[in-house]
Amino acid sequence: MTSLVHLASRLYGTPLLIARAKLDTILAVLGPRIGLMHTELAVPITVPTHSEAMPSMPGIAVIPIHGTLVRRAVGLDAASGLTSYARIAADIDAALAAPEVAGILLDIDSPGGEAGGVFELGAHIRAANAIKPIWAHAGDSAFSAAYAIASATQRVSVSATGGVGSIGVIALHIDQSVRNAQAGLSVTALTAGAHKNDGTPHAPLTPQATTALQAEIDRLYDLFVDHVAQMRGLDAERVRATEAALFFGDDAVASGLADAIAPFTTALTDFSAALRRGRSPGSNTPLALSTRLAHPPTPESSMTLPTEAAPAQPTPTAAQPAAAIVTPPTVTPPTAAPLASPALAAAPNADVHAEATAIAELCLLAGCPERTTEFLAARMTAAQVRQVLLQARADQVEIASHHLGDAAPAAAATAANPVLDAVRKRIGATRPQGA
Repeated sequence: MTSLVHLASRLYGTPLLIARAKLDTILAVLGPRIGLMHTELAVPITVPTHSEAMPSMPGIAVIPIHGTLVRRAVGLDAASGLTSYARIAADIDAALAAPEVAGILLDIDSPGGEAGGVFELGAHIRAANAIKPIWAHAGDSAFSAAYAIASATQRVSVSATGGVGSIGVIALHIDQSVRNAQAGLSVTALTAGAHKNDGTPHAPLTPQATTALQAEIDRLYDLFVDHVAQMRGLDAERVRATEAALFFGDDAVASGLADAIAPFTTALTDFSAALRRGRSPGSNTPLALSTRLAHPPTPESSMTLPTEAAPAQPTPTAAQPAAAIVTPPTVTPPTAAPLASPALAAAPNADVHAEATAIAELCLLAGCPERTTEFLAARMTAAQVRQVLLQARADQVEIASHHLGDAAPAAAATAANPVLDAVRKRIGATRPQGA
């Protein structure tokens, strides 16, 4: 019961990145269990589980992202229909560290969930793309927070009946003052601080509390719009113009929120074929360029993949007609940025690997791993990145002593970092001297 009450506190009176229809479903299930409300559902609820057998392919790690998304599961596992951002990040790090894995496919079926932690996870996925390519597939839904995750990958495919979008923010307030009165209860709050009792469920929402909550909703909405625009390479106003709508089928591709319509098996074989060709053709996102720079094909990676000349297309079934298998359109990768360093452009692959490793390490040490792909896309050297990060720190207040040149903190910060371990293990290189 304690876990349920904790979960309820994260559903009411706080902004959420979740599709409205799914939120109503969650409240209908949770409400009666914690004494808040009861809503009859027209159909029974099937809780997704992670034990269902999923198609797989050598060299590709399939990570399920199903159900409602939360920062932490607080003791409620997948059987409760929850998936935590912490678990997703851990699964991605494990795949990065596994030498037999050449690519990562996120299998998404989620209406969204909590705002807290989702943008950090998106930045983590974007940085991970510089090490191994990551694609996403919306088998049924990748809405709101789930789409924030999908948009951070190189390529997003959606099933013929699936949808993406819901780029918006929602918050609910429960006023149970009438119910309290009917039960003969009167709640009095003694507070210090004018806003301490804002949003209490024991009274109607005050204008002051409404204004404060709406301001936070608007702030998160701006973050959400900017996140999707940056990850998908779209204009922010185009993203905002979606007005949190849901997009299905051809509309999902036309909106720029997805790259192809395909069943999961086709997405899997397309990904395998792309890895076999030695590169991952991305969408119109800026991630494709940086991934090809930081993760060129190597003999080791090709050994983890099937050796057939072409992947076998799945045989259509009654539940999946042949018309549903759509080959994703060929997308022209973004034009490469001008070279910042001719020496780096002309360097052998081993030197490029070492530079990419050093840049990823510098960004992690500076607390901005999300900038790794930015520097890789600009083809900057590790020395140039160091100067940029040092200058950024110099512009801040009272942190001059925490500069990147301290060898001891650097060793402590990177000793157990799975991302850097995966890079070093994969390329067999160490950080360049003087970088």
